[in-house]
Amino acid sequence: MSKKEATFNDLVRKVRKQLFGKGPERIKTYFIDNLAITILQGNLTPTEKFIARSPEGKEMVHAARTRMIQEVYAQKVPEGLEELAGSKLLYLFSDIKVEDDIAVSVFIFEKPIEK
Repeated sequence: MSKKEATFNDLVRKVRKQLFGKGPERIKTYFIDNLAITILQGNLTPTEKFIARSPEGKEMVHAARTRMIQEVYAQKVPEGLEELAGSKLLYLFSDIKVEDDIAVSVFIFEKPIEK
């Protein structure tokens, strides 16, 4: 893993920890052209895991997690993220598979990310 990928992981982890009270246990980012693809494992808090035991709860955790992440990045790009990528963040797509506690975020930047 490059230093840039590790720093990107740290920035993403910090945002998740501030937002949900718990950051992912494992995180891996791949830079491909103008994309940063981040895979996050071990995201859910004990409370979220409890809520997700029912189908309705699972949907609620999924909706909250995906919407909150996208809203946070839409309101204000985390400090240092665009500087690290060397480009403006255009879009963020994020999803989580609650039952397996694995999430993916795809960051789309204006220009290719220098490795």
